[in-house]
Amino acid sequence: MAPRSYALFSALYPPHMGGVERFTANVARLLAARGNAVTVVTNDTEGQGAGEKDEDGVSVVRLPCHPLVSGRMPLPRPCALRSRLLREVSSRRFDGVLVNARFYAHSITGLRLARAQGLCPVLLDHGSAYLSMGSPALDWLVRRYEDGVTALGRRYDPAYFGISERSAAWLGHFGIEARGVIPNAIDAAAYRAQASARDFRAELGLSAETLLVAFVGRLVAEKGVRQLLDAARDARLAGRDVVFVLAGEGPLALEVAGAAAATPDHVRWAGALGVPDVAALLLQADALCLPTRSEGFSTVLLEAAACGCSPIVTDVGGAREVVAGPEFGRIIASMSADEVVRAVMELDDDRSLVSLRSRNCRERAELFSWNRTVDALERALLTS
Repeated sequence: MAPRSYALFSALYPPHMGGVERFTANVARLLAARGNAVTVVTNDTEGQGAGEKDEDGVSVVRLPCHPLVSGRMPLPRPCALRSRLLREVSSRRFDGVLVNARFYAHSITGLRLARAQGLCPVLLDHGSAYLSMGSPALDWLVRRYEDGVTALGRRYDPAYFGISERSAAWLGHFGIEARGVIPNAIDAAAYRAQASARDFRAELGLSAETLLVAFVGRLVAEKGVRQLLDAARDARLAGRDVVFVLAGEGPLALEVAGAAAATPDHVRWAGALGVPDVAALLLQADALCLPTRSEGFSTVLLEAAACGCSPIVTDVGGAREVVAGPEFGRIIASMSADEVVRAVMELDDDRSLVSLRSRNCRERAELFSWNRTVDALERALLTS
């Protein structure tokens, strides 16, 4: 394929960390490695300094913004610098425009630019439910905001895709028919190779026989953190050699620390970990438990699978792609502590499941390569 010029609009981008950020960064780097000119237009959520600079062969344009909700919900900050940067981006001729995702004000900027150049933008949605802030009042406002931005985006008639089958189906809630799936991905071998040398079992005083159930992510209610802690205190696990190791930081960090102090036989908190340490933890864990409320296509599911760490996960985006059957992991019916306990006891009662699921997950992770994802993305960008 001849080199092309692409614009990727993503409200969030590294060093802000999350699934959308990592997806955009990986796609941008691979598109550039294929000889394409790639411009990422994002927001200056981390105070890097608004402007444009080259990052790994990708031109990254950071726009001035108001980084609300710890940067998770950036809103445009109108000013002369923002206007100048957008004029410079608009002056370039693109062959395709990708917009991540449906519910950001930033997305409208990308849709508008694409249509101004006579292009049909590709809008890749990364959700499978409404965003949640953990407050009924805030969640009501967020839903109305999402509805409004989604309706505004539809005026530009983009080609909609989902990051997972569940994400594509969720678009139907808004009366939108997805054209297909452009899935999340991982370089499984590279992810394992960059794991640190930390021995978490030794650090936490766990034996090789301990069933180590990991959680990796933001310590927030929507990820099912409280359900995990309730499961660890469940009487059915008393006397069993099962330990939940939680890695991450967030508003519920004090609750996690308290549970680790009060229930050390079943709960440990590893704190916030960098990527190499997360990989090391997943390589040593027997299962990843993610009783989350919503995901588009959780990156940590792919990271765990690459490490042979089988998932126990709610039926959210990406779950059925990774957990293709009981021989790969366990999809639980709800976020409840009872569902978590029963899935963990199943593993503890039959340790052969650990090795079976580990082998199968590791093999399955190889299907989700970045080359396949970028192939699908380029086809969508050039044919929509």
